[in-house]
Amino acid sequence: MKSVYFFGAGKAEGNGAMKDLLGGKGAGLHEMTRIGLPVPAGFTISTECCDYYLTHDNKHPKSLSIELKKNLAHLERVTRKKLGDASDPLLVSVRSGSARSMPGMMETILNLGLNDKSVEGLARITQNERFAWDAYRRFVQMYSTVVIGLSKEELEEKLRGMKLRQRVKDDTQVPAEGWRELVEEYKAHFKKKTSKDFPEDPEEQLWGAIGAVFSSWMAEKALTYRRVERITGLLGTAVNVVQMVFGNTGDNSGTGVCFTRDPSTGEKSFYGDFLVNAQGEDVVAGIRTPMHLKEMANLMPKVYKQLEKVRKVLETHYRDMQDMEFTVQDGTLYMLQTRVGKRTPAATFRIAVDMAEEGLISREEAIGRINSEDIERLFYPVLDPSIPHEELAKRKIAAGINAVPGAAVGRAVFTAEEAEALAQKGEKVILVRRETSPEDVGGMFAAQGIVTATGGKTSHAAVVARGWGKCCIVGCEALEVDYQTKIAHADGRVIRDGDWLTLDGNEGVVYEGQVKLSTPELPEAFSTLMHWADGLRKLSIRTNADTPHDARKAREMGATGIGLCRTEHMFFKDFEQPENSADRQLAIQEMIIAESAGARRKALDKLLPYQRRDFIGIFKAMDGFPVTIRLIDPPLHEFVPHDRGKQEELARKIGVDVEVVARRVEQLRELNPMLGHRGCRLAITYPEILEMQVGAIIEAAVACKKEGIDVLPEIMIPLVMDRKELQILTDATHRVAGEIIHKSGLKLEYLVGTMIELPRAALLANEIADVAQFFSFGTNDLTQMTMGLSRDDAGRFLPDYVGDSKTGIFHADPFQTLDTQGVGLLIRWAIERGRSTRPKLKIGICGEHGGDAASVKFCHQVGMDYVSASPFRVPIARLAAAQAVIEERSAKVHGKKKKSRK
Repeated sequence: MKSVYFFGAGKAEGNGAMKDLLGGKGAGLHEMTRIGLPVPAGFTISTECCDYYLTHDNKHPKSLSIELKKNLAHLERVTRKKLGDASDPLLVSVRSGSARSMPGMMETILNLGLNDKSVEGLARITQNERFAWDAYRRFVQMYSTVVIGLSKEELEEKLRGMKLRQRVKDDTQVPAEGWRELVEEYKAHFKKKTSKDFPEDPEEQLWGAIGAVFSSWMAEKALTYRRVERITGLLGTAVNVVQMVFGNTGDNSGTGVCFTRDPSTGEKSFYGDFLVNAQGEDVVAGIRTPMHLKEMANLMPKVYKQLEKVRKVLETHYRDMQDMEFTVQDGTLYMLQTRVGKRTPAATFRIAVDMAEEGLISREEAIGRINSEDIERLFYPVLDPSIPHEELAKRKIAAGINAVPGAAVGRAVFTAEEAEALAQKGEKVILVRRETSPEDVGGMFAAQGIVTATGGKTSHAAVVARGWGKCCIVGCEALEVDYQTKIAHADGRVIRDGDWLTLDGNEGVVYEGQVKLSTPELPEAFSTLMHWADGLRKLSIRTNADTPHDARKAREMGATGIGLCRTEHMFFKDFEQPENSADRQLAIQEMIIAESAGARRKALDKLLPYQRRDFIGIFKAMDGFPVTIRLIDPPLHEFVPHDRGKQEELARKIGVDVEVVARRVEQLRELNPMLGHRGCRLAITYPEILEMQVGAIIEAAVACKKEGIDVLPEIMIPLVMDRKELQILTDATHRVAGEIIHKSGLKLEYLVGTMIELPRAALLANEIADVAQFFSFGTNDLTQMTMGLSRDDAGRFLPDYVGDSKTGIFHADPFQTLDTQGVGLLIRWAIERGRSTRPKLKIGICGEHGGDAASVKFCHQVGMDYVSASPFRVPIARLAAAQAVIEERSAKVHGKKKKSRK
């Protein structure tokens, strides 16, 4: 097994396509060497060696020693220098580099090869004693902290003390004797802490540095970064051993970082920072304030022109915006790194569109370069980037799961009622709850953001907040919420009713006080690229919307229909006329408490006009696009009060004894409501509920028809498990609808279908399709039922199942990204069986997975007609649907090439 790959003198053993083996940095160095750019010579130790080292008790492969000596000798021949030589020493940098960019997460050691003899040789050959001893102190400091693990702060304190004694402020003002003195101080500190002398042998230094870089792959910050960025499946980091070039030899030298385009705006302008007489770490660490790259054109015009040429070569070669590091040593340019540059979401769209219009990439490639996070972050306010990190650290109260990105500021409130009341007065509030339920939706809608102590990314709070694009943090387990006192505690911090809070939904952090926010504007390129995507995709994109407001917002986001309208949310909140909310709540509660079918119908008659008005608003907002309305799904106990005080209040309002209310609430209590009396089972027991809801839907459709508005209602019966069950409810639906349509004298088309949420329904899809005109996969419940996981409770242990840093049982959270192996197998089966009965069966998905890119691509693969997503995730679904077509075409082309080679 080859472990080490050499590059230098215009030749390279590796190339840019070998990122998995050489890491991004190594692959870039090899590729730049191959295309003739000025790159210092060196070699790359593969990621396979890192994997071996970490899985064999920090021991290197036996072959590595031989290969290392061979390549080091090659490097010495190319550079005509010898590592650690006393007269003209070769010095090297030892840098990390993984296949995926992880900026600052792993370690680097510079100036390796210096010792008490070689530092004198470096001083003589450069005729710059100050530079030589500065290089030596940097190496001793880095080696001590990175390889040995000594405190960086203790060494920095010694540096500050030396500068105080020398009476200088900046590092550039320190004379040679100051650096020499500091080196001796560092080495004495090293011996005191380790009981060993600082290593003088360059090879010992090199092996120590290689081990430290490998070990940094498992450092806490690197693990956290990979978890947050969902980086999995990599072997480890490569190690790049490269000849040192120095930007700190004088005013004709320097170092810089630059981007081929502006990473903030995407503008096609050369962007970056440059420091004269400095090493690369000075730019990154912010030790000195750099100058703008443009100033380099005046100070070093020849080098700047050369750098401009390199910029064009690299962007054309890689066909993407590049992030480059360079050093100028005595007027000579050296390229130290190139990688695809990170950029803001706005810049991502502009760069993709501009490059497509410039002919550098195709439109399909431009679409393929956008990911879900790029879109999502365009729409949400964010913490202002000018706020110092130190200030945020002081304000931090608690951290949880970043369910919905963005940021929000408001006063803490602990009840939905208070949230609504204060919002009506124009105050901004943050709703703080242990968890949320349907009765909280009014307060959730009124709040700027939501925090819960429990739950995961698909909990009630997360799902509802995502639909409204509201910043939401769930699973703040350190948060102890006391509803009685209206106080929350978290790690010694206290949140009182009315305290100002700021939520950072991107990071999942709660801060005290009002932190400044900024709102990004949608770039013009967003509309352009989404238009291209719409021209490619085959899937229709609908939305999950429960109100006319949601429907209008979804239309703005590009939705062409509603795939899920949850009627139960309408029972608690009148979003168009908030003053009627209490009447709605009372009507549904009165129906639930009623002890006879007649009394239930009487209560439902009060609710019907509200439902009808809601449906009219939604139909108008959709203006001819299909609207799928799910009949009531949650168990009835979610709509009634459980504490005695509210039960007494309800009893007074509906004119019954409080014991009647209490007894009915107790009757509704279930040990496992998830599998209890809910969904279509309610309509089997209480057919009057179905009659009211279907009546409201069809009456609303007739009213719209009379106004000349096209409507396409689709009535969806939830939680079906049997053909006969569905047949009974479908017959009832047609009976109610037929009477209203006949009476109106109009012709109205509508569909009746079902939500496939139970494994039994999926298995018997051929029988159910005999009755259902459409299937909509409710993948939230289908995932729960198939995997035996509660989405509200599994968040406590699912992190142990997901990702390589733990067990790696699941690649992703199955409530966020569809489990295509298990749940997906049921979906494939149901589609095939359903269409064997009804070939033109309309099929879609309406769970949270409808807004997840990977899940949308699966829906395309299995032949669905549409996906339905929360309004703010509609653009993500539009993009993913187009990417699915592109990937399918690419796979076909790749398959044809394979066949032709055979």
